[in-house]
Amino acid sequence: MNVALIVQKFGGSSLATPEHIRRVARIIAETKNSGNQVVAVVSAMSGETDRLLKLAREISEEARERELDALAATGEQASAALMAMALEDLGVPARSFLGLQLPLLTDEQHTRARIIKLPTERLKKTLDQDIVPVVAGFQGVNANGDITTLGRGGSDTTAVALAAALKADACEIHSDVDGVYTADPAICPQARHLRRITYGEMLEMADMGAKILQIRSVELARKFKVPLLIKSSFGSDKCTWIVEEEINMESAVISGIILSRNEAKLSVIRVPDRPGVAYRILAPLAEAAINVDMIIQNASIDGCTDFTFTVPKTDLKKTRELVEQVITEIGAQELRTDDDIAKVSAVGLGIKNCPGVAARMFKALAGEGINIQMISTSDIRISCVIEAKYGELAVRVLHDAFELEKRNNERTNNFSQ
Repeated sequence: MNVALIVQKFGGSSLATPEHIRRVARIIAETKNSGNQVVAVVSAMSGETDRLLKLAREISEEARERELDALAATGEQASAALMAMALEDLGVPARSFLGLQLPLLTDEQHTRARIIKLPTERLKKTLDQDIVPVVAGFQGVNANGDITTLGRGGSDTTAVALAAALKADACEIHSDVDGVYTADPAICPQARHLRRITYGEMLEMADMGAKILQIRSVELARKFKVPLLIKSSFGSDKCTWIVEEEINMESAVISGIILSRNEAKLSVIRVPDRPGVAYRILAPLAEAAINVDMIIQNASIDGCTDFTFTVPKTDLKKTRELVEQVITEIGAQELRTDDDIAKVSAVGLGIKNCPGVAARMFKALAGEGINIQMISTSDIRISCVIEAKYGELAVRVLHDAFELEKRNNERTNNFSQ
């Protein structure tokens, strides 16, 4: 019998209390006792990272990111040690590992580091000894020996990176959700569960605000063809496989409607319309690792234009400071910001082959009096920035407009105009 190697990642909600940790330990033990090799990856216990960062703010409003990383990483360190103890109590040999012990090597960027190298010798040796490695997710170490973290949801990336490096048979992401739905069931009760979805669709959903997986973990999974499974650690039989697009896969035009509330809009007013100005505005943001999403530049009038873009709301303060430094240099008039916005997106493989999807989306929003402020598209995604107060209504309206409650779970029927 071939032994499968499975990486199992457990989120903070699955580790909220000692009883939660013991329940997860039983899941790992069952997988191990079924004849598989298991590598467990754990997040911090629910609320622990927020508690630590709140404590940091109480000590210093301007804490250095190096120290924030050193502090935040202790949450996963505690989870890994506790999980190893729980497994040992079940008779399953286990050993905890921090990112620096593997070592999971990253670049120099604190609070949102990127993985450079991930040696597997220690993990393979541990597995060969029939011991379950319990890896603290979210964290790594840079060339200077400093602890780094991979950003919110970084344990997903740790798990997928380990699965890729170890050539695992599957990477299971366990949390308090039992897979991917056509919309957030808390917003749209008619949302339907999907048994499978492509890497591309999941990538767009994660990028547009779905909190199921960190976007970088999906990028890694697609790049290294890691079989990815989303399932609940609370007993549901449902799950969703993230798969490659197949030539004969008949896909729903729209697979899901995603709402992101973590959006802020910045408009640089009366920017001189000359080459290089957009670069001058955005270059400092790139250097600060701030992700710019939608960008709109109005037609030039009297040699000037307005330049509008969106960033994560959590980066608004830093972005404003950086852009304000540039405004005087480039001769722009002023900077306006708005964090009372939301982004609603329709995602689906079939968009690229089905004309009229955008028109139907805009018509549905207009029918509810929802004004569209910005629009962006890709081959499989259409996104609109709207007023925040209309966010949840927009999700329900679009879910109805594309009849997603009627989609079957095998994704075999195509939506027709």
